[in-house]
Amino acid sequence: MIAWGICTVCLGVTQNYTGLLIVRIFLGIAEAGLYPGVAYYLTMWYCVDEMAVRQGLFFSAASMAGAFSGLLAYAIAKMDGVGGYEGWRWIFILEGLLTIVVAVGAYFVLYDFPETAGFLTPEERAWASHRLKYQGSKKSGRMIAESDHFEWKFVKQALTDWQLYLCLLMYWGIVCPLYSISLFLPTIINQLGYTAATAQLLTIPIYVTAAVLCIITCWFSDKAAKAGKARSPYVFWPMVAILVGFIIAIAASANGKVPGVVYAGVFIATCGIYPAFPGNITWISNNLAGSYKRAAGMAFQIGIGNLGGAMASNFYRAQDSPKYLLGHGLDIGFVTLGLIAVVALRLNYARINRQRERDESQGGELSDEDIARMGDRAPTFRYTL
Repeated sequence: MIAWGICTVCLGVTQNYTGLLIVRIFLGIAEAGLYPGVAYYLTMWYCVDEMAVRQGLFFSAASMAGAFSGLLAYAIAKMDGVGGYEGWRWIFILEGLLTIVVAVGAYFVLYDFPETAGFLTPEERAWASHRLKYQGSKKSGRMIAESDHFEWKFVKQALTDWQLYLCLLMYWGIVCPLYSISLFLPTIINQLGYTAATAQLLTIPIYVTAAVLCIITCWFSDKAAKAGKARSPYVFWPMVAILVGFIIAIAASANGKVPGVVYAGVFIATCGIYPAFPGNITWISNNLAGSYKRAAGMAFQIGIGNLGGAMASNFYRAQDSPKYLLGHGLDIGFVTLGLIAVVALRLNYARINRQRERDESQGGELSDEDIARMGDRAPTFRYTL
């Protein structure tokens, strides 16, 4: 976070393209570890059936940041000329400084694991550690602890796991529209006939609504998981909303209809993106067993998945203004691919679970240590649908 904040401040003071490019490279390096690190960090504190709300709360903060960044950009841009800097430079400088302050505070406030948390009593630390260590017993019916020794084979297991690549396609189906909205929402609104300042303000109700829906959807997802029901509907239906939103946007743009209809389509798409994203992360974290395999798998999915940002940054080209049919169409294509991946994951998880139910007796031939080392490939493990 400190590196991220420093790079953001540097974006505000860079004076040429070369400097901008170098800072952006280092910003990417800083960003690469933050979200997968936070997503994995949450798995060290909360059980699988508590994860969606926590992931949702964290990710909804991104939605609220989107809302307040529009408001801040509107206000800070009025500092144009202060200190000899343009208003856009002050946006980067002030938000970067705030990031650094929060990062320093987080170092002293956050604890690594429940067993090292100073704000818990010894009894609370023991209880928190025990329930996390043996949470796999909820699926297997046996008190099996996850392996706590790192081996490179866990990384290999993650990178050769079929489910990770389907999850990557699902991730792209969410993250490409996410980056499209984040990068181009003010531009799209501005091209609909609103001023730049009004365009910034019109992003706020979209992001606030998306944050609220994100937390509500994640709460229902956790409730379903606690009852032994599927999580996939809480990813599938928000992705359907993304698809519907972009279909409305492209249809309205192509037919030259009122700008408000395009705005409504983008609104609906955003309200699907923000619940779908933490649902995606939670689903894969539930189904990658073994903390080291889960860490490697989540880092791979989020790291490679964020290449969707590189793609999405080229979806909405200046020459396609104001209709942006190409951008809307590409987002529709990626969402459709992601929906297919969701269905394929759900069907294959169900098939493997049925097979393991039939072969359940094999689990009795394995020691607890063997099953811990096998993770989600153990015959006693059941995938979360």
